[in-house]
Amino acid sequence: MKIFYDRFAAEWYQNEMEGIYTLGGDKKMIRFDPAAGDDFSFDLGMKNNHLGPLIGIMTARKGNGAVTGNGPLFIELQKKLISHGGISFIFTSEGVRDDFIEGFMFLPAQEKWFKITVPYPDLVYNRIPFRKSEQDGKSQRFFQTLKEKNIPFFNPCFIDKYELYSLFKNHPILKQYLPETILAYQEKDLYSFLYKHKNIYLKPAQSAKGKGIYRLKLNGDNEIFLQGVIKTELFPTFQTFWEKWEMELTTKEYLAQEEIESAQFEGKRFDFRILVHAEQDDYEVTGIGIRGSDQQELTTHIPLGGRLLPYLRVQTDEHDDFIQTIAKHAGKVLSGELGFFGEFSIDACVSQSGHYYLFEVNSKPMSFDETEIEERKIERLCSLFFQKANF
Repeated sequence: MKIFYDRFAAEWYQNEMEGIYTLGGDKKMIRFDPAAGDDFSFDLGMKNNHLGPLIGIMTARKGNGAVTGNGPLFIELQKKLISHGGISFIFTSEGVRDDFIEGFMFLPAQEKWFKITVPYPDLVYNRIPFRKSEQDGKSQRFFQTLKEKNIPFFNPCFIDKYELYSLFKNHPILKQYLPETILAYQEKDLYSFLYKHKNIYLKPAQSAKGKGIYRLKLNGDNEIFLQGVIKTELFPTFQTFWEKWEMELTTKEYLAQEEIESAQFEGKRFDFRILVHAEQDDYEVTGIGIRGSDQQELTTHIPLGGRLLPYLRVQTDEHDDFIQTIAKHAGKVLSGELGFFGEFSIDACVSQSGHYYLFEVNSKPMSFDETEIEERKIERLCSLFFQKANF
């Protein structure tokens, strides 16, 4: 059925037939108006006189008030949804009202975003890019409202690295893939951990994209070598290191993780970047990217100097089995403990000795540089939207 949006009245209507037709998670009735104007329109699917699905993509505003987020992703999702009889809009917590939401909708024909008023959606896709925005009172109240209205949403939250480690270390299968990890807020514990492993990583428990990561090395003469993406420092003793770094490590809740010597390809270490989506009651791998270290050895993240490799260059049956195993189990653990995760990515590796490791899980995956993975992501997400919205 074709529905129209009256931008002046901020209302949705249809002109095909009289009767009760609804839109959105609250099943708001769409008025019948045989005299359709020049308003923009969409052809929506229908199930039991309910039109849609209407998908809400939640993001946030920057400090200057501008709406932020992955614009290219939002546009591609809208195009794909429209081709299947659905529509989407983006919004922030500031646009949420008791009975409706003020947001923005992309019109492919005009290649523009328009401000709109919509009912509560059939499903909310959480793409809030900032932890602070996700954790503020407005967002949390909105999530609670969705639960009360039985409107499905994913993903529920950013994932704290140490919380993830604590969840997985108690899992009978996933625990074997975890590098040893501790919280780095006690001087004695951190020194003992460094003395045991000699080479460790320091990572903020709540960060992403390789930001804030350091390598800490204990030299033979007990000197401490600290390596960041940009700078390095040498300390004569662990105590002098701790005196300078204690505040940073404790206020930002760093964790310490043993360094794993990743397997190499063409002389450079490589990691797995695995994209996963929910499919019915299971989890399926959408794509596998390989990231090799290039300009520096601290991280394989592309923006920080890593390089891109096709998975086929390193693929083995053992790699495939490991990746399928952790994807399925990680998804079920996360959804069972934290709320439904419809999408996530995994950072993992195989060591030089052939042991597999799972480093972290990201609930707001970055875009993949591989075009084919991005295209499959759009397909998988739209399929999931229809499943969870019951269309």
